[in-house]
Amino acid sequence: MSLDDNSIVVLTGAASGIGRALAVRLASEGVNGLAIADVDPDGLNETARLIATRSARVTKHVVNVADPGQMRRFVVEVVAAHGGATHLINNAGVSLFGTVEEVSIEDIEWLMGVNFWGTVYGVKLFLPILREHAASHIVNVSSVFGIIAPPGNAAYCASKFAVRGFTEALRHELADTGITVSCVHPGGVATNIARGGRLGAHADGSVKDEFVKLHTRLSRTTPEAAAATILRGIKRRSKRILIGADARLIDLIQRAAPVGYMNAINPLFNAPPAKPRKKS
Repeated sequence: MSLDDNSIVVLTGAASGIGRALAVRLASEGVNGLAIADVDPDGLNETARLIATRSARVTKHVVNVADPGQMRRFVVEVVAAHGGATHLINNAGVSLFGTVEEVSIEDIEWLMGVNFWGTVYGVKLFLPILREHAASHIVNVSSVFGIIAPPGNAAYCASKFAVRGFTEALRHELADTGITVSCVHPGGVATNIARGGRLGAHADGSVKDEFVKLHTRLSRTTPEAAAATILRGIKRRSKRILIGADARLIDLIQRAAPVGYMNAINPLFNAPPAKPRKKS
């Protein structure tokens, strides 16, 4: 189902970054309803303020996607407010810094709760509602780190590989239904996910600082551009959505060298910042 005035879209992680940009774009698409959710009430209020003048019926929901009880309540609220849902975008995500030895079991459980279980809860709980429509759409946001696994990111990569595997299997299971299933792999997007990430229990503080610097330097795609790519993919019913030239290049490198891809990708990570072009 493409986006039209009958669409009711459920969007998690809407308080900032790609989620906020998606909410703004969706509200401009003429959709009938938009249920935006996040654990951050202040950020959610700001997103709602940005789209308050649009025609879509917007409802706000403060939800921790890692909590199944809160997710069940979220579903009840959406049905009560909108009568159902046609699109589900599982976008909520967090980051964690440190090697396998530096992060704790509790750190990994926290990250998997948001990134993976949040996606699972969203799909499992909203799927019966999505099935009530002749055509509907599930969009799960993975990462370019659901394609490659750089050192220092084992937990984050585990969550995003899990989202990818879950989404691809779901797509195959629903192939004979009217439900389209898409997996999104953003490359470097200029959001606060790195700055707001958690430092592993046994990691030195400099670890996060270095990752934040790297993320800032490599994030060439704006949240608005990422949102536009996702919406274009929804309209085209694309099953796999790569965001950014970096994601497309990394995908090609991984396909060519499935074991030794880091040898080719490391120079990209270590490249100096691009110099600004001189005005002519």
